[in-house]
Amino acid sequence: MTEFWLISAPGEKTCQQTWDQMMVATTRNNNLSTNNKFNIPDLKVGTLDVLVGLSDDLAKLDSFIEGVVKKVSQYMADVLEDSRDKVQENLLANGVDLVTYITRFQWDMAKYPIKQSLKNISDIISKQVSQIDNDLKARASAYNNLKGNLQNLERKNAGSLLTRSLADIVKKEDFVIDSEYLITMLVVVPKTSYVDWQKTYETLSEMVVPRSTNLLFEDHDSGLFSVTLFRKAIDDFRHKARENKYTVRDFQYNEQEMNADKEEMTRLSTDKKKQFGPLVRWLKVNFSEAFIAWIHIKALRVFVESVLRYGLPVNFQAMLLQPNKKNMKKLREVLNDLYKHLDSSAAAVIDTAMDIPGLNLSQQEYYPYVYYKIDCNLLDFK
Repeated sequence: MTEFWLISAPGEKTCQQTWDQMMVATTRNNNLSTNNKFNIPDLKVGTLDVLVGLSDDLAKLDSFIEGVVKKVSQYMADVLEDSRDKVQENLLANGVDLVTYITRFQWDMAKYPIKQSLKNISDIISKQVSQIDNDLKARASAYNNLKGNLQNLERKNAGSLLTRSLADIVKKEDFVIDSEYLITMLVVVPKTSYVDWQKTYETLSEMVVPRSTNLLFEDHDSGLFSVTLFRKAIDDFRHKARENKYTVRDFQYNEQEMNADKEEMTRLSTDKKKQFGPLVRWLKVNFSEAFIAWIHIKALRVFVESVLRYGLPVNFQAMLLQPNKKNMKKLREVLNDLYKHLDSSAAAVIDTAMDIPGLNLSQQEYYPYVYYKIDCNLLDFK
């Protein structure tokens, strides 16, 4: 399970007591969850008005940053197309896996100084993650263009003889070149018609050079034949070939153009390799930054919501629960029993929701204790 419940409850006589009670309720008799204390430093409280406004702003910022974290991780998966198993080992926060980072969370005092107001800290985080989002768009766009152009060229060099590029198949000696009267044409003939082709190609139109056909290349279904004829017979030959279910390819041997295509493919391939390493490093670093920022926003939300709900002086215990998947419903019930005295209206909402199946209350995520979900399952592998 990579889902965590970040909750808080007011300190009893001490915060340790609150922690002990929750531990007894969730682990002593019934292994409902794995729990860790979640350390939030002494942040500046500010005024009630500011806290109320901040509560809404932080909710929006939370979902924005979660979106950026998911975008960076998903793009990492797209870029590491051949090694999806490597994706997980690149998605780290501060050099450790995400579960370790969350369960041992320590506030980063250097990045987010706690002497600043809550609003300032949230602005610092917002600016930082917006910058990552903008940089990601620019980098992804450049890399995707490169990748797309390369794929288009690769597609040209693969597929059926009817559509694929012929540059890497034919050679100069296959053609009559620089003749005023003669031209070599390339014809795609189904394999089942090879015998008919050999019998009939000389008589498809006038002015076909006898014994001038050669098989240059084959794929699963057809072969590419060359045939030489007089230029003035081109249209008639094309027409007759089509009637006999042969396809004349539009192709003129041009060494410069063919070399330009090959050089472009080499250039794009080299560019892609050059960009790949720095891009993966950038994604790794900025995934870590965005994820760390996201967990700090969760910490801010717990702090603000706990002060708004439980009042001053600041006295609450933040706790991180990793639910046991089979017992999630039971864990929710145990927590509601433990904390229903904190908010009777929340308890009423929970009771109603439990009594009326299918009732989708907007306050469904509202509980008598402060609660935020953290889902570390960020990848949506196709």
